[in-house]
Amino acid sequence: MSLAGKTILMSGGSRGIGLAIALRAAADGANIALMAKTDTPHPKLEGTVHSAAEQIRAAGGRALPIVGDVRNDDDITEAVMKTAGEFGGIDIVINNASVIDLSGSLDLAAKKYDLMQDVNVRGTFMLSRTAVPLLRESANPHILSLSPPLNLSPRWLGAHTGYTMAKYGMTMATLGLAAEFADAGIAANTLWPRTTIATAAVQFALGGDRMMKVSRTPEIYADAAYAVISAPAAQRTGQTLIVEDVLEEAGVTDFSGYAAVPGTPDEALFPDIFLD
Repeated sequence: MSLAGKTILMSGGSRGIGLAIALRAAADGANIALMAKTDTPHPKLEGTVHSAAEQIRAAGGRALPIVGDVRNDDDITEAVMKTAGEFGGIDIVINNASVIDLSGSLDLAAKKYDLMQDVNVRGTFMLSRTAVPLLRESANPHILSLSPPLNLSPRWLGAHTGYTMAKYGMTMATLGLAAEFADAGIAANTLWPRTTIATAAVQFALGGDRMMKVSRTPEIYADAAYAVISAPAAQRTGQTLIVEDVLEEAGVTDFSGYAAVPGTPDEALFPDIFLD
């Protein structure tokens, strides 16, 4: 199925994985509303919601940049209303906005813990549920959250408890919505990669340029997300999907083109967290 004419509401998306997903959808001619805080350039990070909108239009899509904070209920309501007003409805919600802090429990600032919970968990739940009435009217409604499977191994539970709870909260919210609105035909799934992805989060929170060189590009995430949200909603819901598994199911077996540094063998890439 094509995403031509379909409307996506995404949290974040000014750069990185979110923008890559938006550009992949734009190539089909999708309508994409980006709700993000980046109204003006950041001193260290590339891109704003406005520059992202320009790239979406250049790629063939229609764009609606919305300056807003996913922690603010009024901003969420306004984003949903603006998206529906501009494009006539909402077909897909992508929960991309996320905050990362891998500090141990004794070192994690309380404000950062609250921020991760507010953006990752509450933001995912509130944006998704606010859009549900419009998703009910869609012919092929999807909710996709960029979060991992629930892996209760002590290796992950104890590594960075605050961040783990926040990311697992995104997943639990999504799985709960999948069950709650199954009768409405709304598919809700999560998606997570096997290797690190070359984004600002990886560069600044995980391992700098060294880590970037052993990561894959955001395009691998984008292609997998496209495969999920362009498929019939009845095909799968309530699943915690892995990027590479989705692509293999779609017939992609060679991932070498996604290496951030061309020629890097798969075995040299750095595995992402939460997956054994």
